[in-house]
Amino acid sequence: MTIEYATRYRTRSHIPAEPGRPYFIEKGKGDRAHLFGDLVTIYAGGEQTENTFNFFTVEGPKGDLVPAHSHPDTHEVFYVTDGAVRLFVEDLDGNQQERLLTPGDFGFVPKNCPHAYRMERHHSRVVGVAAGPGGTFERFFENLGVPTDDLTLPHSPVVPALGTFRTVPEQYDVRFLPDHQWHTGSACQGRPTP
Repeated sequence: MTIEYATRYRTRSHIPAEPGRPYFIEKGKGDRAHLFGDLVTIYAGGEQTENTFNFFTVEGPKGDLVPAHSHPDTHEVFYVTDGAVRLFVEDLDGNQQERLLTPGDFGFVPKNCPHAYRMERHHSRVVGVAAGPGGTFERFFENLGVPTDDLTLPHSPVVPALGTFRTVPEQYDVRFLPDHQWHTGSACQGRPTP
């Protein structure tokens, strides 16, 4: 059983806003948002961790490439629990690689490294953790996407207006890279980059 709290982001939340308070959340009952074809669920964020890390899941169908982006101040972890996710990453020297991650596989993307991912199997799930000196970016998902109380994937993709890509990311340590090209072995057909 969870207690619902109001936060400055939502009229209700299962996550207490103040730090230093233990809490529990039932499976799937964190703060949820639809973005593209995915369901993002936040379990812990900046308010609870004094902006040191966040913890979230992204669930989605087999689909398009998430646009290339980087986080200037945030390191990001990808841990696959269901399905398969292809992670594309470029290091600071410009070396690109991609890896198909399946349940139990882990990927680490240091700050400033361009990256993108694509769900390769229907109903794939990634556990994400982001941490860094710049704070956390978990509220990016509901501000670029649409907050939801649903426990399911969106019925149709939630594609933000182009203007949103220019404003919302600046607040959340996300820099989209519209001209980025992937030169790895897998064909990167996907969502147009903003």
